Amino acid sequence: MIIQLLLLVAGLLLLVKGAGWLVDGATALAKKYNIPDLAIGLTIVAFGTSAPELVVNAFAASNGFDGIVFGNVIGSNNFNLFVILGISGLIMPLAVHSGTVWKEIPLSLLAAVLLFLLAGNFSLGAGILSQIDGLILLCFFAAFLYYVYRQLRTDPANIEIKHKHVAGHIIFFLLVGGLAGLVAGGKFVVDSAVKIASELGVEQKIIGLTIVAAGTSLPELATSVVAALKKNADIAVGNIIGSNIFNIFLILAVSSLIRPLNYDPAFNKDLLLLSGGTIFLFIAMFTGKKKQLDRWEAGVLLLAFAGYITYMLRTV
Repeated sequence: MIIQLLLLVAGLLLLVKGAGWLVDGATALAKKYNIPDLAIGLTIVAFGTSAPELVVNAFAASNGFDGIVFGNVIGSNNFNLFVILGISGLIMPLAVHSGTVWKEIPLSLLAAVLLFLLAGNFSLGAGILSQIDGLILLCFFAAFLYYVYRQLRTDPANIEIKHKHVAGHIIFFLLVGGLAGLVAGGKFVVDSAVKIASELGVEQKIIGLTIVAAGTSLPELATSVVAALKKNADIAVGNIIGSNIFNIFLILAVSSLIRPLNYDPAFNKDLLLLSGGTIFLFIAMFTGKKKQLDRWEAGVLLLAFAGYITYMLRTV
C-alpha cells in the first residue's frame, strides 16, 4: 500500500510538472513562429491546466476503468467549484464580470446537466456515454471555444503571457520532457489508483472522485490561489469555470471516443452536488454585493464539500 501511495504521489507530481514543461515549451515554440498571444492563451495555456485530467482519463478509458474516468472529471469539477473557489473566495471576495454571471456559469451548469442526460438517462444507450454522445459534447466544446474567442477579441487584455527567448534545444527538451512526464504520470496515477482501490476494498469511482480528482486539479488550485493573492478575481473565477466546462465538453468527449463508457448511476448524486453548487454560485452573484462571491459564501462552499466528503466516507 505504501509503495502504491508513493507511486500515486509521484504520478501526480509528474503530471503537474509535465503539464508545466509542455506549456512552457509550446508557448516558446509558438512565439518563435509569431503566433499571437490570443491564440496561445486559447489553446496552449488552457490545455495545460486540463492536461492531467486528459491523460489520466485516456489511460483509464483505454484500460476499461470507467469509474476512474467519470470519477476524475466529476470529482475534479466538484473540487474546483467547492474547494478551490472556496479557498480563493476566503482569500479575497471575488468580483465577477457580467459575462461570466450570465453566460459562463450557466454554461458550466448546462455541461453537468447534459452529461446527466447523455450518460445516465435519456441517450439512445442509457447508462453509456457513447461515441455519438462524445461527438455531441465536442460540438458544445467547439461552440465554447468560439464564444471565448469572440470575448477575447473584444477585450484582448484578458490574456497576458510573459515571454522570454528560449533556445531551440531547450524548447525540444521541454516538449519531449513534458509529454514524457504526462504519459508516465498518467500511467502511475491510474495503475496505483486501481491497486489502492482493490487493496482498500472500495470502488474505483471513490478513488477517482477523491484522490485522483484532487491531484489532477492541482494546476487549477495553484492558478486560482495565486490569482486571488494578486487580487485578480477574473483569472481566479474564470480558471475554475472554464476548467469545469473543459473537463466535461472536451475530456469526457475524448474519453468516450476512445471507448464507449459505462456510466454508474451512483454518479448522479455527485452530478447533483455539482449542479447545486453551480446554482448556488449563480445565486451568490445577486446576494450581498452584486456580482461578487463574498467570503461567507466561499465558506459555505467549503462547508458543503466537507459535508459531502463526510457523507461519502460513511457510505463506503
